Amino acid sequence: MAAYLCPPAVIHGAHPVKTSEIVDEVRGRHPDAAWAPRIDGIAASTGIEARGWMLPLETAVAPGSGNGLPAAGVGATREALAGNGFSGQDVDRVIAALEAIPAPQTVQERTAPAWAAVQSYGEHAARGALQIAGLDAADVDCLITSHSTTPALPGLDVSLANKLPLRSDVLLLPATQWACIAGTRSLALAADLVAADPDRVVLVVIAEALSTTYQPADDTLESLIVRLLFADTAVAMVVTGRPRPESVLRLDAAWNHTLHGTQDLHRLETRADGTHFVMDRRGPRAVQETVTAMWEWLRTRYQDDPDSWHPDVLLAHPGGTRVLEYMEQTMPEGWPSGLLDYSRDSYTSGNRGGAAVFDIMRRAHDAGQEPGTRAVLYAAAPGLTATALEGEWL
Repeated sequence: MAAYLCPPAVIHGAHPVKTSEIVDEVRGRHPDAAWAPRIDGIAASTGIEARGWMLPLETAVAPGSGNGLPAAGVGATREALAGNGFSGQDVDRVIAALEAIPAPQTVQERTAPAWAAVQSYGEHAARGALQIAGLDAADVDCLITSHSTTPALPGLDVSLANKLPLRSDVLLLPATQWACIAGTRSLALAADLVAADPDRVVLVVIAEALSTTYQPADDTLESLIVRLLFADTAVAMVVTGRPRPESVLRLDAAWNHTLHGTQDLHRLETRADGTHFVMDRRGPRAVQETVTAMWEWLRTRYQDDPDSWHPDVLLAHPGGTRVLEYMEQTMPEGWPSGLLDYSRDSYTSGNRGGAAVFDIMRRAHDAGQEPGTRAVLYAAAPGLTATALEGEWL
């Protein structure tokens, strides 16, 4: 399976958003929510003090251009009120009051600026990855892209093909629904592509504006947690079938796992006011099941060397601190501590979704890894599905 990875380019959201700012905004909007007295403790439990967004917090919480009038419009509203016995003067007052009520942003108002940002950030990351690899856009044979919270057709693949620009014969492979496994699954796909043709150059670009799931009107505990977790990031990486001077990690094996009957635990819902990320409290336990399955895959893969083999770094995006803790608690006996240090470091500035594993790998690379260092990359996503990779630092 051997595939060779160059260091990833990572572009963080340019607008820092402090957890304290989110807490103040939510507390002011929902002072009577059942969880309001516990909001400071809930925020502190995430371990995230700030995260970067592609657009400022003010953009997410701003009212839309509409108002409180029904979608039928002024005429129909006036006619309905008059038909229910309201006087002309009363109708005028009601209409004026409705027009003064700010409406939430529409799907278009939330998504359009975020989609523009995703394209810009994705281009920036792609150019950075090519520069790191010592390649030009003309060298790319295949482009794999992912962006889950900004639906668009054509998508990021076509956008980048025009912006970079890429050759007209480049294979474009968009994957907009991979979400949190975009990092690991795109690398697994890239590895298969270069195995079929070792001279192929694959560029992977993932750009996620997860802040579009920040929905000010939601007052559930789950929506509060969503507000506190997500960060915006664009990442990119070059994958080749032969080692290059810039290659830093070789992938040797991939593993995929789908946990049936869990498709409702985490999901995106598109409503009138935009995209909502819906979480079920059973989610972390389901993710833990995929972790257990991954341990079994590694045990079977190295069953002839059970006492001496272990990864030296575990680049894992499990989605939250509870699963990180579970991973540490269930690791095979004898594995060294600190395998998840880079994952924890990345998580302190937000959940980056599909971009997370590339960010974690970049942190490990920047810290310096000895040749021969053994690595496992892992991520789980809504579905519930997971992908892991195993390889060695060069």
